[in-house]
Amino acid sequence: MSDSDETPYSERPDWKDITPIPLPCGDVVQIMYSDRFKDVYSYMAAIMQKKEYSLRAFELTTDAIDLNAANYTVWHYRREILRNMNISLDQEVEFADAVIKDQPKNYQVWHHRRCLIEMTGDPSKELDLTATTLGKDAKNYHAWDHRQWVVSQYNLWEGELEFVEKLLQEDLRNNSAWNHRYFVVTNTTGWDKEVIERELEYTRAYINKAPNNESPWNYATGMIKGNGHSMVDFKSFVEMCEDLYSRQIRSPFGLKVLAEIREEREDYEKAIDIYMVLKETPTVRDRYWDYKVQCIRELMTC
Repeated sequence: MSDSDETPYSERPDWKDITPIPLPCGDVVQIMYSDRFKDVYSYMAAIMQKKEYSLRAFELTTDAIDLNAANYTVWHYRREILRNMNISLDQEVEFADAVIKDQPKNYQVWHHRRCLIEMTGDPSKELDLTATTLGKDAKNYHAWDHRQWVVSQYNLWEGELEFVEKLLQEDLRNNSAWNHRYFVVTNTTGWDKEVIERELEYTRAYINKAPNNESPWNYATGMIKGNGHSMVDFKSFVEMCEDLYSRQIRSPFGLKVLAEIREEREDYEKAIDIYMVLKETPTVRDRYWDYKVQCIRELMTC
């Protein structure tokens, strides 16, 4: 990342006025810092103690980040320098770009990026940045978190459902994309019954393509239950679940939903039948299915 001069700071004439603060190496197990690391971070400690906000201090943070881009304190101090000096924020955004490309799962640089956007008030590059990052790793939590912050903070909702659709076309099991779809709908149209019907129809296509994919099942049940409805309120969804079962499609996720639908209808015997089918395939949830059957039978005796 850094093209800076690697001459030790201890040998630089313009740093002679700074007394470096040695790094703690540990009393029992010593940390084997490289000579360059000890040099850079001992001067970093000294300059922060001095609270010097200068161009040389800024360049020092570049070297420190090059050695350890996960050091939150250095990033924070770098921002303090930016706030106290007339340094180009556009160039700093480009610097953050380079670090993100090199370390896309580094939390500290994503936080720095957010702070820069707050300072500039310009989110125009962020959707492209996150799209590029997610194109390489579609489940990068930091990129998703940044994108959700940007679209909500700057009201950039337009095109987000299309963005999700593109990702799901590439990988219908991308649970992060399903989560983002829920986030977008929640913050735009909200979840009235008409919207839920629309989204269930959308979800149905993905369930039919891959019934054993848990993500659309979670999306469907989440939008229903999370907004105060029962699954039996949505006839087409119930019919889809019954149809899959009648066609001998034994998705464990679909079976679980169908059992819950039958419980909602108080069709307890048929719900038990579904839980017994689920028990036929041994999983870590065997005892949970037993528990569900026990609860239903207790309910039936009340």
